[in-house]
Amino acid sequence: MIFLKLGGSLITDKTQENTPRLPVLHRLTHEIAQSLIPNPQSLLLGHGSGSFGHAAAKKYGTRQGVSDAAGWRGFADVSVAAARLNRIVADSLHNAGLPVISVLPSASVVCVDGVIKSMDTRLINTALAQRLTPLVMGDVALDTVRGGTIVSTEEVFAYLSQHLPVTRILLAGETEGVYQRYLPDAPGPIISNITPQNWAEISSGIGGSRGADVTGGMASKVLDMVRLVQAHPNITVQIFSGLVAGNVARALAGERVGTSISANLI
Repeated sequence: MIFLKLGGSLITDKTQENTPRLPVLHRLTHEIAQSLIPNPQSLLLGHGSGSFGHAAAKKYGTRQGVSDAAGWRGFADVSVAAARLNRIVADSLHNAGLPVISVLPSASVVCVDGVIKSMDTRLINTALAQRLTPLVMGDVALDTVRGGTIVSTEEVFAYLSQHLPVTRILLAGETEGVYQRYLPDAPGPIISNITPQNWAEISSGIGGSRGADVTGGMASKVLDMVRLVQAHPNITVQIFSGLVAGNVARALAGERVGTSISANLI
């Protein structure tokens, strides 16, 4: 089974609020659909919130918690913004020919101090059994400590990896992979392999994100995935650019693109 995320920085302009990159999104969704026609496989899709959910969440500090009326109004605003982008993504996937069904984490996720502790997976399991394509996303969630919070798509993937037989997680963003050092005008070379063993050595050079990102950007994404492969050594992760035409199709076909994250060097 494969999990594939279309990053928020890939399908939206994160420097402009509520701005989808429609030509990029439509190319990606057709690429996914064309890849699955000759090679049907179990696929769960996800997407980031980009300039939709992140902008609203940053304004209200939703990731850190919700405690007053203004915060709960912000919680609702983030939910609506994230769902708006989800509708755009789902429509594009549907128009490309995929039988997609949205599964909103906010409907069932419960966190404890920012960590997902439960999520209803019945709809996902039924969708997969009926050869439908579930679509999750970064979203708001209730939290027994913080009141409310934000969960990233990577965190949803990490939780679902405990309940579904996933072997590969593909994270398509706008960068070629994970840079050894990140400077906007002069990024360093791409790291080929990241493992729990070399993470401490390379982590200091990995940066955040371009535009608003309340879930920590690249550094947080990679750390989440390092922890995931450490807990589940059978899973490999690839981080690569979806701006390069054909990369998503190549990754779905099993080709190595971008940066690989695994329990051991591959």
